[in-house]
Amino acid sequence: MVLSKIQSAVAEYKSWLLGVRHHPFVYKWESVQNFQANWNPDDPDPVAMFDRSLQNSETRRLWQTENWHPKRFMLECWRFAPRTTRAMFDDLFNETRDTEARIGRFLFGCDELLRDYKRANATSVENNHNHGDYRMIALYLAFRYPDQYAPYDFEAFRKTLIRFQARDIPTQHDPGRYFKVLRTLMTFLEKDPEVAAAMQRHLHPRRHYTGKTLLLAEDFCIQCGQGG
Repeated sequence: MVLSKIQSAVAEYKSWLLGVRHHPFVYKWESVQNFQANWNPDDPDPVAMFDRSLQNSETRRLWQTENWHPKRFMLECWRFAPRTTRAMFDDLFNETRDTEARIGRFLFGCDELLRDYKRANATSVENNHNHGDYRMIALYLAFRYPDQYAPYDFEAFRKTLIRFQARDIPTQHDPGRYFKVLRTLMTFLEKDPEVAAAMQRHLHPRRHYTGKTLLLAEDFCIQCGQGG
């Protein structure tokens, strides 16, 4: 990636943060805060716990659209096979293991749970667990470890790499590289403390997560993709 282009984009992003009246994606910081406050796999009612962990006062679009509803499926998994589902999340959140391998195992687990669920519920209309595009898996990781992961936006990622003249622009999903690039971009954002301060203007400490989070790098990536 070309350093001068990244530096220029950081300056543009800071200016945008200072100028925009209402940040359009600030709801993501709310969901991180909510997950941090509610996630507890030892809760005696894991279904209710999972439901509480994924809540937002503004939107459900992070886990539900017209033809995409991964939260609904995972709630069924917690009801249908709580031990298996717990083991999947324990493994996904185990930072001592390789990230891409964990993601792969979680996706395989979703495939297996969907198969078993359909066998046990022959009349069910569930035909897709909606985790195959990595968006929801990345969201789980981003909510659990906000300083290491971020929501996955493949198209914004590609556009940003093109804008920064990176080598080997991806043509297919690569969440592992995505997280690594965002961590690199985060180091550039942190070199100018006024960027984080400008973002804090949009956050309410009782409602939004105010600690270090790669949401800032993802937000930067989205803005770069739109402006590139």
